[in-house]
Amino acid sequence: MTFPTKYLIAVSFLCSASLFSQQKDSLAIDSLITSEIKTQTYNIFETETITYKKPKFWDLVNKIPNNFIGTATDVVSKEVCPYSLASLGLTLAMLPADPWIIHNSRSFGQDLGLSEDHFYKDLGPLKIIPGNVNSAFYFLGNGMTVVLLSGGMLTYGLIKNDYRSLSTSMQLLESIAVSGLFSQPIKRLTGRESPFITINDGREHSHWKFAPSFKAFQNDTSRYDAMPSGHLMTAMSALTVLTENYPEKKWIKPVGYSLLGLLAFEMMQSEVHWASDYPIAILLGYIIGKNIAKSRIIKNDKNIASKTKKYKVQLTAAQVYEYKTVGLSIKF
Repeated sequence: MTFPTKYLIAVSFLCSASLFSQQKDSLAIDSLITSEIKTQTYNIFETETITYKKPKFWDLVNKIPNNFIGTATDVVSKEVCPYSLASLGLTLAMLPADPWIIHNSRSFGQDLGLSEDHFYKDLGPLKIIPGNVNSAFYFLGNGMTVVLLSGGMLTYGLIKNDYRSLSTSMQLLESIAVSGLFSQPIKRLTGRESPFITINDGREHSHWKFAPSFKAFQNDTSRYDAMPSGHLMTAMSALTVLTENYPEKKWIKPVGYSLLGLLAFEMMQSEVHWASDYPIAILLGYIIGKNIAKSRIIKNDKNIASKTKKYKVQLTAAQVYEYKTVGLSIKF
């Protein structure tokens, strides 16, 4: 064996040893990192599971910017843009009918014995006990309702060490924050007055004042904050968070959407919101809830893993230098 050949063999051996040694170290490090990430997996359906990483308190704040950007991006994305245009078109189409809808909603509300006024009684330091039926409906879209629901899920999650419940609790709080980040700027830009202001002034259609001053908005909010409905956006985003985290609970959607319908009707019969304030609020609330849930949930479809791969096996022949070879070609 010549010296260069010996040298090459030695170098190859050292390189191989180094390669396998590095691979072993990487595996050890990866295993260590994986073991530090605690997760819980839940069987949702026969073919689907969802996994949650152990929730961290700071995720409540850290994920808000990304979910805000994700929602804004989705609104103009190729998949969602048709729905965005449809909600805008529906808003414009409903504007002429707004006075008629408000008038008939108020008449129907009177027939049901509902009041226009909202008032609440104290529960300790909080004024959260509805004083009448319509106040209870209106409270469904209040941020405090979502906070109370979040608190209940947090308590359950801590007692049972349930990552899904803990994560959902944090998502509900985030839904309030992100909904506010969208509803408030739009309200302050559109400057649409509430129905009771319009009616009290003896008019049928509302006034719009584009981008009122900050002082004017704060001093006389009801003249500028009707579009879109913050209550409905908050309720819709919270409901979407629940349906995304608990898809196997089939009762959540019919019950939740029925309550949203009651909330929407109540705000018209009490002359707080126009019907045309709703389409944009519903769309944004849904997209907000989807983005928040998507950032926390890892979905796994068992069907994908269990599908058998289809291979195509073919006999091949070739010639390498003076040698003839026969082999199998496998395509998949």
